Amino acid sequence: MIGLMKHRTATVTRKTRETDIAIELDLDGEGKARIRTGIGFMDHMLELLARHALLDLVIRARGDLEVDDHHTVEDLGLALGDALNQALGDRAGIGRYGWCLLPMDDTLASAALDLGGRPYLVFEPLHRRKIKRFDVGLIEEFFRAFCTQGRLNLHAAQKYGKDPHHGYEALFKAVARALRMACERDPRVRGVPSSKGRI
Repeated sequence: MIGLMKHRTATVTRKTRETDIAIELDLDGEGKARIRTGIGFMDHMLELLARHALLDLVIRARGDLEVDDHHTVEDLGLALGDALNQALGDRAGIGRYGWCLLPMDDTLASAALDLGGRPYLVFEPLHRRKIKRFDVGLIEEFFRAFCTQGRLNLHAAQKYGKDPHHGYEALFKAVARALRMACERDPRVRGVPSSKGRI
């Protein structure tokens, strides 16, 4: 019966004087992604997110990259969080919680999240230096914006590891797997998974 339910989807556009972003999200997809943000590293990370969360994701973004990557990265988080929130609807029937401990070569990353409606981020990175020209400090801004608009609590950490690329790749994969678990429909859940009766 669950397999016959229609896909949970959302289409979001966000246009400001600094960015122009369009997102199509299908939470019940196959992990397909078409992403063009103008920031190669973010394209790669968001493709990993889609693949390992098994969601279909189309993102087109243009931003004032001649100024800085900050506006584009933060607004990507806001728009993607908004799409997640819309696709989840009232959040009835979902698992709500998800977690993952993910190894990648020298790196171990963890993610635990709650789709319970209260935004919060705990972010513990090991690596803060640039990868090529990309300032990895912006990843925290991305996740904070994602949590705010997506109405979720996320604890994400790089436990150890030497290679910064592996560190952030493992982190995005861990978040993806945790998100996949939390979004999955559970046939035993009746209504919203909260003692309050709503999220």
